[in-house]
Amino acid sequence: MPPRSRFTRLDAFTKTVDEARVRTTSGGIVTIVSLLVVLILAWGEWADYRKTVIHPELIVDKGRGERMEIHLNMTFPKMPCELLTLDVMDVSGEQQHGVKHGINKVRLQPLSKGGKVIDVKTLALHDDSALHLDPEYCGDCYGAPSPSNAVKPGCCNTCDEVREAYAQASWAFGRGENVEQCEREHYSEKLDEQRAEGCRIEGSLQVNKVVGNFHLAPGRSFSNGNTHVHDLKNYVETPKGQKHDFTHIIHSLRFGPQLPESIAQKIGGKDVFGNNHHTNPLDGTRQDTRDPNYNFMYFLKIVPTSFLPLGWERKVQKMTSYLSQNAELGMLGTAADGSLETHQYSVTSHKRSLSGGDDSAEGHAERLHSRGGIPGVFFSYDISPMKVINREEQNKTFLGFLAGLCAIVGGTLTVAAAVDRGLFEGATRLKKMRSKDL
Repeated sequence: MPPRSRFTRLDAFTKTVDEARVRTTSGGIVTIVSLLVVLILAWGEWADYRKTVIHPELIVDKGRGERMEIHLNMTFPKMPCELLTLDVMDVSGEQQHGVKHGINKVRLQPLSKGGKVIDVKTLALHDDSALHLDPEYCGDCYGAPSPSNAVKPGCCNTCDEVREAYAQASWAFGRGENVEQCEREHYSEKLDEQRAEGCRIEGSLQVNKVVGNFHLAPGRSFSNGNTHVHDLKNYVETPKGQKHDFTHIIHSLRFGPQLPESIAQKIGGKDVFGNNHHTNPLDGTRQDTRDPNYNFMYFLKIVPTSFLPLGWERKVQKMTSYLSQNAELGMLGTAADGSLETHQYSVTSHKRSLSGGDDSAEGHAERLHSRGGIPGVFFSYDISPMKVINREEQNKTFLGFLAGLCAIVGGTLTVAAAVDRGLFEGATRLKKMRSKDL
């Protein structure tokens, strides 16, 4: 026998000599099954360790002076692009009239002809006749001051510049009768040709991250004192009894970059996979009307949301564009380290006829609607003071994985030993009972 050491008495794992051991068929089967169970459970533990989960946190949003990006894609089947205007305004006093930068207006064929996109060469109402004018030519602005964006300062050389001059002077313009520039460009004829067309508004715009609204309404907009006004003359006075309305389809509306589908699935569950409906509830919304004097209103509650990928804090953040207020349009909220600054929102909607009345047809005669207003689609948004941070983390630490692995091995072997012991004792007793019977 080997010499004893002082640690011998501490041995908790006592051994038996081979002559005292009994090997059975059932024990071999239990051993094989136990090994298979250990391998399967160990593989599941490894997969669980490698899996990443998203832990949401709710904090007070301490950001200030930030801007927010709105991504919009809407179709108006019965509104020509020339009559559709996008305006933005907020409580800080900033107003954006007739937003064009980053926004595309796509002319669509009438629904009776399929509603397909018209050739891009016919997108503009106005031609380039001004490029062929005499260099000395200076068009009249017809009593209005020359617009600030005129190609030739102090002049109105195109119909669009005359219309812009009227808008800046808060004057209605109409069809441009007796305006030399508009008659030269056949503005009224081209407008009438587009009466039956539809329009798709798509693109992005940046706004202040404060309470505000943006809307799509007919006619050029301008401010008259503290009042926001639209020139509705061309919308109301239509030739041959044609009528427009604000039937619309919201293909997508989001604030900030879109969460990847894999992340959206982890956050919202399998029921929202592929559509991000939990963050963009207005996607796919359609509203129909035949009344040209109709108003659709959407009230949005926006919640700032951050997504921080696994290991983001260890990466160099030299191009964190969401911190820069000079980020390019379409890039605001996206960082080089994979993190995102975006927004979720909830929405309630309301619609009414501008002629007023009540909801007797729906069984609510006590519900009255005020008269007046501007036809169109209005989105009013409010910013929540709370912020959601979705932080991607490993489901388990390495120490947790080791602890789980030890628990699997130890637990499986303990259960297997108990099963083996039971089988052995049962087989032994059966043998004794048979021997007695004999």
